Amino acid sequence: MDLHFSEYDTRVAGYAVIVNDSDEILLSWFNGGGEPNRALWTLPGGGIDYEESIEDGTVREIREETGFDAELVRPLTTHSFTEKHRRSGRPFKGVRVVYLARIVGGSLGTLEVDGTTDRAEWISIPALARIRHARIIDVGLEAWRTDAAKGQNSR
Repeated sequence: MDLHFSEYDTRVAGYAVIVNDSDEILLSWFNGGGEPNRALWTLPGGGIDYEESIEDGTVREIREETGFDAELVRPLTTHSFTEKHRRSGRPFKGVRVVYLARIVGGSLGTLEVDGTTDRAEWISIPALARIRHARIIDVGLEAWRTDAAKGQNSR
């Protein structure tokens, strides 16, 4: 399908890979947004509001979903996908920017009220193979490992 950009909806989102010294990754629990069968673990982050920068929106989302204040270190990768929008039926393109980030304050605890995030937790990276999780975690971890292999990874 070859569509002009005005013929589909776009959502820009920012996400963060935050790994602690115990090789645990900070994740948030997406409750499915009213569809429990869609619930899973994901990277902290989400949709960027119209007038905010991707960086500011990502930091805001991290705080809302995890309770932590974060500093973005650098972009790790981008990821996009296309599908038919579940509600409108229109063609849809999701564009995601994934950052390496570090905690600079706050404490663990979701601040979002009546949203799609119920909780956040530090989860061991090896445990991901046994839990239901979003593909963006795999995308982010692959980029994080590539970054680390280049010797650029600082937590």
